[in-house]
Amino acid sequence: MTSFAAWAKHAQERTEAALARYLPASTIAPERLHEAMRYVSLGGGKRIRPMLAFAAGEAVGSHPGQVEPAACAVELIHVYSLTHDDLPCMDDDDLRRGKPTCHVQYDQATALLVGDALQSLAIELLAAPGSHPDPATQVEMLHLLAHAAGSRGMCGGQAVDLASTGKQLGLAELEFMHIHKTGALIRAAVLLGALAGGQMEQSARAKLEHYAKCIGLAFQVMDDVLDAEASTATLGKTAGKDAAQGKATYLTLMSTKDARAYARELVDDALAAAGHFGARGERLADIARFIVERSY
Repeated sequence: MTSFAAWAKHAQERTEAALARYLPASTIAPERLHEAMRYVSLGGGKRIRPMLAFAAGEAVGSHPGQVEPAACAVELIHVYSLTHDDLPCMDDDDLRRGKPTCHVQYDQATALLVGDALQSLAIELLAAPGSHPDPATQVEMLHLLAHAAGSRGMCGGQAVDLASTGKQLGLAELEFMHIHKTGALIRAAVLLGALAGGQMEQSARAKLEHYAKCIGLAFQVMDDVLDAEASTATLGKTAGKDAAQGKATYLTLMSTKDARAYARELVDDALAAAGHFGARGERLADIARFIVERSY
């Protein structure tokens, strides 16, 4: 088996090449909008969500070619959310993935349209005729992604985040927010990757659901830790922004040491779920370890 670093690099390169094909060329009208869509989507990011889709597909025996549209659809939703989150009316940031945010590089109206267009393109990829051998499963995948992106998923989590700024949340309230804001799309990435090749057994789905919940929370715990500890250059986005804005984070409830320990507990739980798939679940396990060990 190849190393995780080599596998991850291949998955990232595959995602980049596929996104470059799926995104409209900047020479097609409206040129400025298409240029901006490519600006925010290409040439950056860890591609964790596409990697999760490919890893989940591998765990249940789906071919990477079957998973590719779903992996890109989830990434497009993620990039749209970042583009909108960076706007002055949201988190008001001017740096993302090591370069100026979309509204800084272009303008606010373009950034709004970029997010809208990326969301539409994500749905278009999953809805394309013939993109899945089973129409019922294709509809289920569309439902999963739409639900994950909406008011009971990512958008709802962002709404709670904005409403909670400057307030002290308990652990249950904080995790409710992050299960929606971050966890919903991570869950979608895992399930879409597994469904891309066809149906799966209920026992496998339950293990993937549990795995996704654990790593979704662990990912956010580590994001909070890194926001406090890492530099802007390392993160590729403004460091220390959460504390400066009075955001509710894990570090408002526990020490950095305790937060790291909690993330490790969550990852250990995720590793146990990935173990259900034997050797085919090794990439899921690798990603879980990466989430807690990463420095950016």
